[in-house]
Amino acid sequence: MSHKNDRQQIVPPDRAAELARYCPDLPTWPQRWCGDDADIPPGERIVEFLTPFLLHLLDQKLATKTLRNHRDNIWLLGGEAIRERYEDDKLMKLPVDQLVTNMIDDDGGPLIYPRISESAQESFDATCRKLHRFLNRPSTPSR
Repeated sequence: MSHKNDRQQIVPPDRAAELARYCPDLPTWPQRWCGDDADIPPGERIVEFLTPFLLHLLDQKLATKTLRNHRDNIWLLGGEAIRERYEDDKLMKLPVDQLVTNMIDDDGGPLIYPRISESAQESFDATCRKLHRFLNRPSTPSR
């Protein structure tokens, strides 16, 4: 399918294997999030939007468990973005990068539905805060 080729183009060739080890199921995320086939294209765009952050996490040299937690929380965020599109017709019309960006802030992310444990929500919020900082960093390095 063409979506796989598009995704490979946004990942630098020297990083593709590293990303595949970190997120071996990344190519299937859109299908796993979808309620119907119409959700697959926005799911693919969400993966494309979040891939630079996943690569950024790898650059942080975090502990394996921490990386896995962030990866799993990013997967939750993508699924929640697809779900929330059904809750509000206005969200269905937003570009997915704007949708995801609107879902997170300095306090974290949305409450996950169905409800998850408090500690899982706190972990999710920590990842969303990290993503929010990543997305709002200055475009030119200050150092």
